[in-house]
Amino acid sequence: MLKGLKKSEYVFKNGLHKRFAGGFRQRRKRIATKLENTRLNRISFRTFRHFKGTREYHKTKDILHDKKILGHKSLKKTLVYTHLVNFKTDEFTSIVARTAEEACKLIDAGFEYVCTTPEEIMLFRKRK
Repeated sequence: MLKGLKKSEYVFKNGLHKRFAGGFRQRRKRIATKLENTRLNRISFRTFRHFKGTREYHKTKDILHDKKILGHKSLKKTLVYTHLVNFKTDEFTSIVARTAEEACKLIDAGFEYVCTTPEEIMLFRKRK
């Protein structure tokens, strides 16, 4: 549903989120009451923004990429997201490529080249 709202590079640019905030709060309150979980009332649009920023930083480890997608002017604001990532629990999906065509497909799918073995097999990885 959020993808449908995306009109530009940023979600909820130019105050668009204000149009949806009231309905969101009503539904959130109704769900929290139904599930008897008042903690759900603490979820906001900003919560989703922080979740996206943290997930992107965890996935890419690139603070400048994070800064760009969040639309921050200052790197100082983006650094807020780095303390939420636990690097000790990194998990990867590993895969091999035997041809240049397979390697290109893996790179297009977001895999990162690691090395080539003595048997000429290329190793790739991607964060889970």
